[in-house]
Amino acid sequence: MQRGSDRLSVHRDDEMKHELRGLLQSGHPTRTEEWHDPEPVADDDPAVAGGTESVREAPLETVRLELARILRRTSFPAGPQQLARTLRRNHAPDALVEPLDHLPHKARYANVQQLAEAITRPE
Repeated sequence: MQRGSDRLSVHRDDEMKHELRGLLQSGHPTRTEEWHDPEPVADDDPAVAGGTESVREAPLETVRLELARILRRTSFPAGPQQLARTLRRNHAPDALVEPLDHLPHKARYANVQQLAEAITRPE
């Protein structure tokens, strides 16, 4: 019998390898408990949040919804640099943060509607 600092016995180690073999070879989850698996994107999730759509191509309502979900009322009035920092701090998708870099630095936005209009406006 091997003595060492292993937390598990040799038998338990072999048992764990056997349990993982199906998962590693199949390429898809083999668990019976569904709560272990990541949840897929819902049909009604905004496309901007999933990164499947550009902000400029997205409808104004979708962009406004995503911005309002992430930003708070206390974030306004603010300039694009301050709003970009707040979005990054709140882990917003890059698709929402990047367009703020192209806005005029001296611009001020009083609410989410003004910001969404500035982002989705064609150049």
